[in-house]
Amino acid sequence: MVLAIDSARYGLLQSVVDPDGYKRSVQRFREADILLPTFAQLADPSTIPGEIRDALNGVGRNEAHPLNLFRVHWYNGWDSSGQVEVPEHVVLPSELTGVDARIVLVFGNRFPMIGAHKVLAAYSCLVPRVVSGQFDPTRHRAIWPSTGNYARGGIAISRLMQSRGVAVLPENMSKERFDWLDAWVPNPDDVIRTPGSESNVKEIYDACNELEKDPGNFILNQFSEFANHIGHYTVTGRALGHVFESMLADDPQLKLAAVTVASGSAGTLGAGDRLKDDFDAKIVAVEALECPTMLYNGYGEHNIQGIGDKHIPLIHNVMNTDIAAGISDEATDGLNLVFTTDAGKRYLVERLGVGAEIVDQLRHFGFSSICNMLAAIKTAKQLDLSHDDVVISVATDGSELYVSEKEQLLAAEHPAGFADIHAAEIVARHLTGANTEHLEELDSVGRNRIFNLGYYTWVEQQGVSVEDFDVRRDQAFWNHLHTMAPGWDAMIAEFNAATGVSV
Repeated sequence: MVLAIDSARYGLLQSVVDPDGYKRSVQRFREADILLPTFAQLADPSTIPGEIRDALNGVGRNEAHPLNLFRVHWYNGWDSSGQVEVPEHVVLPSELTGVDARIVLVFGNRFPMIGAHKVLAAYSCLVPRVVSGQFDPTRHRAIWPSTGNYARGGIAISRLMQSRGVAVLPENMSKERFDWLDAWVPNPDDVIRTPGSESNVKEIYDACNELEKDPGNFILNQFSEFANHIGHYTVTGRALGHVFESMLADDPQLKLAAVTVASGSAGTLGAGDRLKDDFDAKIVAVEALECPTMLYNGYGEHNIQGIGDKHIPLIHNVMNTDIAAGISDEATDGLNLVFTTDAGKRYLVERLGVGAEIVDQLRHFGFSSICNMLAAIKTAKQLDLSHDDVVISVATDGSELYVSEKEQLLAAEHPAGFADIHAAEIVARHLTGANTEHLEELDSVGRNRIFNLGYYTWVEQQGVSVEDFDVRRDQAFWNHLHTMAPGWDAMIAEFNAATGVSV
């Protein structure tokens, strides 16, 4: 049953299936001096050869340079071009969170080129297709459907791999995302704007179904590419576990109680599977309250960019998820103002007693990062966690991607200026006032309800077979997926040897 899924369709090949495409890719990468990192190297960058790390010192983190593939990991420093020993993170104090549990967010805006960890998802999805010969950069366009950061990550990875990439994303995403695409995409026709915003993923799928009629277009759908899950299980899960282990070294009494992840494609939830395997942590899947698909089979529009898409991703291991939680975009919009304005930061320091150095770190929280933080707080309250408990999550991207959204909100709701009283109201309502409403601890009935909801997207709309859909109920299927990265690493090593590229 584990191997019954269509491996070619879902990017799970472990051997070369198109020798001619493979040869053309090898030639392209040889000519362009492209060397591919293994998943093991991205999971533990200390294993990247010294000559590559030395060469990276001469390459800017945001350059379209193939060596930046070796920066697609969690160990980049914010203020330096080198690697850090432990992924950079912040442990939020109880003065801010209002709970005893230690809430930890690991910074995603340290990733190269796009300032968000979705570039890892893009690499994870494309590289198995390349080393199996399925994707041929000499004849394929890589199509990256997304609600924002994954499309940008796909464009970046495509550029580094000397391939043509196409971003497909809703037209109402933040201005900063489109500004970045304008700078990185040579052909404006390679940015396809679909109707709507966060919740309009069906429209993205419709556009991709049209594009797929051209055999030169290769769709890399993050919502159904299991390599997205595997990459995060292997790389992100290891990085988050390393952060917890560094805390455990200082305080052996700590327990990793939960990991909270806002679900867009559900790729990062794969890290939760790893943390459950390694530390028995509970997995909390988070969505926008304005689009409460998991909690209430609901729908709607919201502004937590990158999550909440009116459907259940195919790569979400629903039957291993312990809690579903909803966070309002009113909370994330409002707290973004608190975390990034002088009045808001002053209120946190002077009235809540939060250290200035912690408040300074909050600028590294984008909308979904704040969402993850609030879900961690709700989880700590629901589970009655203590000072010895840790809830970990990711700060997917930073506030720098939402400056235009901030300006629009200030103009609309605070035309006379954002003052301490406004910060106090937002904090009281959404931070210190965070409660356990819109949170469900899942039993088998709850898990099956959420799992079954995916049928209507994947089987009825997208042509997934019932067999491929149902095999995902069994944890044996996911356990098999978690063994696949070493096989891809061997294929990457063979591919690199064939190109003969060295630094």
